[in-house]
Order: sequence, then C-alpha cells, then structure tokens
Amino acid sequence: MSYEDFSVEQIESDFDINIVDVPGLFKKINPIEPSKMLRHLLEQFIPLGTTIGTEKARSEFIIAPILAEVRKMAHNKISLFSGNKFDVDKSRGFNGFCDLWMCDNG
Repeated sequence: MSYEDFSVEQIESDFDINIVDVPGLFKKINPIEPSKMLRHLLEQFIPLGTTIGTEKARSEFIIAPILAEVRKMAHNKISLFSGNKFDVDKSRGFNGFCDLWMCDNG
C-alpha cells in the first residue's frame, strides 16, 4: 500500500495515532506579508491550479510557490522534496512517492 491509499481513520487505527484538532493553535502567530513575487505568482496560478482541479495541479501551482517562499524566509535552512520516492517501511505501507514535504537542514 502506498501513502495515497491511507485514510486518516486507517492511520489512527493501524499506527495507534490520535489526531487531535487544536482550535486556535496558530492564533498567536503574526501574519507575514508575502513578497511581491509570490503575490504575482499566486494571482496567476491560483485560477489555473483550481481550474485544473487535481491535487497535483494545486501542489505545483499553489503550494510549491508558497513553500519556496517559506524556504527563502528561512534562509534556505529548509529542504523541499517533491515527487521523490520515499520508501520507509514497505511492510507497514510506508512507501511510494511524496507530493511535497519539507525538512529542517539543521
């Protein structure tokens, strides 16, 4: 089974994980003004990403530019991965290709 075949309910059950919604978790975080370049890209790409309507289109046209901006704001101390094969434990279903994810380089 690959990552895309998991449901939230299955993850909670199979891996004994309790997912908790925390209202207001990010309430105290101050908003950050996006760069002019990001605003321009999103003005152009949000309509395209939503019109195509697939998760891949949204990740490429909307999410990737935002994550690239976050990476830049973090002085490139964060790595981005897109479409990489990420086989962690095939026997438990942790295998397949990731859409987009970030990790700290520190």
